[in-house]
Amino acid sequence: MATRLVQINMKARDEAALGGFWAAALGGWEASIEEPGVINLEPGGFTYPDPSAVCVDIVVSTEPKTVKNRVHVDLATGSVEQQRELVARLTGLGARPVDVGQGDVPWTVMADPEGNEFCVLEPRPAHRDTGPIASVVVDCADPRAMARFWGTATDWTVHEVTDGGAALRSAAGVGPYLWFVRSPDAKSGWNRVHLDVRPYPGDELAAEVARLRSLGATVVDLGRSDIPWQVMADPEGNEFCVLTPR
Repeated sequence: MATRLVQINMKARDEAALGGFWAAALGGWEASIEEPGVINLEPGGFTYPDPSAVCVDIVVSTEPKTVKNRVHVDLATGSVEQQRELVARLTGLGARPVDVGQGDVPWTVMADPEGNEFCVLEPRPAHRDTGPIASVVVDCADPRAMARFWGTATDWTVHEVTDGGAALRSAAGVGPYLWFVRSPDAKSGWNRVHLDVRPYPGDELAAEVARLRSLGATVVDLGRSDIPWQVMADPEGNEFCVLTPR
């Protein structure tokens, strides 16, 4: 059994407006209403699920954003000029530069219209074929431990592990990276952006949940029996959803 990262889930006060922003930010990804209050973003011509892209679900929520997100996306660029142009275009769409203590770095930290942080990276050879999302980044206390858990929880390949960060990527060698980056900030409240994983066809959701528990994940009880997926938390308490096999 195995599972794989298929999308990120982002909470929003105005899911339609934020969905429009991110569809444009990602170079014209298609936005569709998955159900009332949920906007799904994926590349044009994309057949879900496919490792060539990690999709985005934007879900309406009345809860305000109060702290820096522990999960964010990094956007890829092919040149310094393209990086400058992308920052300017995103600013025109309603994003703004923000200071999260990054200091003097070659990438630009920004926030979308609802304050969700993201980075526009300088050109990097590793991101030539990732698509517009270079990586999904998760703040953590122990990148080595997170690499052990997520490298076993999913069929993604671990590419790099240091005390400061760990990188995984689809076993197919396509799509964005998943980065766990050491951060001194403690987790506070529910993550407004979280990972969604999906087991493969033929696997059973209950069996996959049991396997993830054996690896150190915990089940998060929402007090609901009307949802077909299972909410869990990784060993550092980051919520993620295990979707139905597909």
